[in-house]
Amino acid sequence: MAKKIGMIIINYNDYDTTKRLLDNVSKYKCLEKIVVVDNNSSDDSYKKLKRIKRKNVTILKNDNSSYAAGINVGVKYLIDEIGNLNIIVSNSDVIINDEEDLKMLASHIKKDIAVSAPVIFEKNHLNRGWKLSKISHEILFNLPILHKRFKKKYSLYKESHYDKDTSIVDVVSGCFFMIDSNALQRIDYMDENTHLYYEELILSKRLKTIKKKELIDNRVVVIHDHSVTIDKSYDRINKYKVLKESQKYYVKEYLKANKVELFLLLITNKLTLLLIRIRSIFRR
Repeated sequence: MAKKIGMIIINYNDYDTTKRLLDNVSKYKCLEKIVVVDNNSSDDSYKKLKRIKRKNVTILKNDNSSYAAGINVGVKYLIDEIGNLNIIVSNSDVIINDEEDLKMLASHIKKDIAVSAPVIFEKNHLNRGWKLSKISHEILFNLPILHKRFKKKYSLYKESHYDKDTSIVDVVSGCFFMIDSNALQRIDYMDENTHLYYEELILSKRLKTIKKKELIDNRVVVIHDHSVTIDKSYDRINKYKVLKESQKYYVKEYLKANKVELFLLLITNKLTLLLIRIRSIFRR
């Protein structure tokens, strides 16, 4: 018998797009339960969400705004309610084309595959997952101007990697993916020590400890209005600072960087931050 499917939608100060997604998916018969987790919104999102009364929709509140913590709140609720199941984790600013896409993703989760994800269409390009980075790569990713070239060289797979219907990748986008609840329990859920960034890489590293893989279905496409929520809440400089705090945690705790490597990471980080500040001044 096929496992049941639940869905978690993470909301932060974004009631309108969360409501749009709920209107989209609440009719899907394949979804046993939909949980909206409000990540401690500073506006009236939670109050508005609580007014939504639908049989298969539950609204929960997470008392901090960590994306990973919000996922854990939803995951634990679904497991308590349903038991072992496949769980979709989604940003609020996502558009799903068809219910059959979710069934397709669920069909891949078995044995060694713990995560199944679609191709993400965002900012006029396709996000189809990427490779796990090394410490040296993360340092290079911090370099001003050159960082995009290094990301293309060290993070992205060749186009031929996606020639078949499905492709195994190291990391899938955190904005929308399906995961086996049993695998999440085995790795003690999501690491809650980052905020908005690097959750995907950390999840991949943790899943590899139990020999689980991640998969992209190249036939399924989900649209992401990229960073709608983030852009409403953070300016460019603060968004960069949040990104680099998460990067530092990932490099230190999961890549086991030494003091010299952490110093190089800090220096390259400061260089790019300086460039962003200068650009902001000129734009004003």
